[in-house]
Amino acid sequence: MERVLRTLGKTDLDKLPIDEGMNLGRVSIVHGSHAEVIWCHDDGREELSTCQFATNLNLRPVAGDWVTLRDGYIVAVLRRRSALRRPDPNLRDVQILAANLDLVLLVVPIDRGLNVRMLERFAVMAFDSGARPLVVLTKADGTSDATALEIQTELAVPGVDIVTTSSLSGEGIEQLRRLLHEGVTAVMLGASGAGKTSLLNALEDRDEATLSVSSSGEGRHATTTRKLYRLSSGGVLLDIPGIRLVDLMSGQDGVDETFSDISEIATRCRFRDCAHNGDEGCAVQAAVDSGELPASRLENWRLIQSQMSNQTRRRDPATSAAKRKRPKRSSG
Repeated sequence: MERVLRTLGKTDLDKLPIDEGMNLGRVSIVHGSHAEVIWCHDDGREELSTCQFATNLNLRPVAGDWVTLRDGYIVAVLRRRSALRRPDPNLRDVQILAANLDLVLLVVPIDRGLNVRMLERFAVMAFDSGARPLVVLTKADGTSDATALEIQTELAVPGVDIVTTSSLSGEGIEQLRRLLHEGVTAVMLGASGAGKTSLLNALEDRDEATLSVSSSGEGRHATTTRKLYRLSSGGVLLDIPGIRLVDLMSGQDGVDETFSDISEIATRCRFRDCAHNGDEGCAVQAAVDSGELPASRLENWRLIQSQMSNQTRRRDPATSAAKRKRPKRSSG
């Protein structure tokens, strides 16, 4: 049984208690009130089944969840060690996209330049998930200036590793394949048309359906459900639908990690709660004025902070109002 679970991405970090009379499995795809689960019999045999949700299920499962089964029903979703999330379209709840991740692949095409704001938002989501982000630049065959775009990427997400790829030429595919080894569960996070399905095809020599991209650069969804793939390199890859609008729901840590350059400079601000928006003694604004920090970098940080504040107000107006009333200006 342990051998099968390892091929499904189980690591020593996954604590998977199971009661007698139940079986253990991992969710591959969720459809409404049922899910496809790859699970193990007591003798170690593997099976793929479509399982209904038990009426008292503790949590709605998502792709990547470890679950326990009994008589064809999912009876429990086990503790998640990481989760990729975003605001639900209703603007009040949380939508979990994938669970129990080790690596979040930020899939960004560069054939039409680099969308820095989207990359930064993807990075915030990745850091917030508890998994490690990795930027995968795709469609490198469509640009003559890949090196300059890599430098731009490094400035947008300091300290995050980058792999530049082309599904057509094979550039970077083997490098990426080596990172997706046994014990690694990864998810591809990117906009529609970013080349995620083509990337999967290149990694695994598959022929998953791909759809064309419009002249504006916006793609159509080739992936319409969340799927779990066991890779020949030993890892597990979750392929989720492309994201058209990147709304954020994150703790401050995710923002601080993504904007680590601003976080470091902010330690020199006069006030610990400096908002970097005209505050007296603001080291971040001084860094912009001196040319140490690009003005666009600070502007993007402000936009993300504003968006997160708006999300907080929608979800919890009372708490948000209480925070606004707290005294400020502690420089000790």
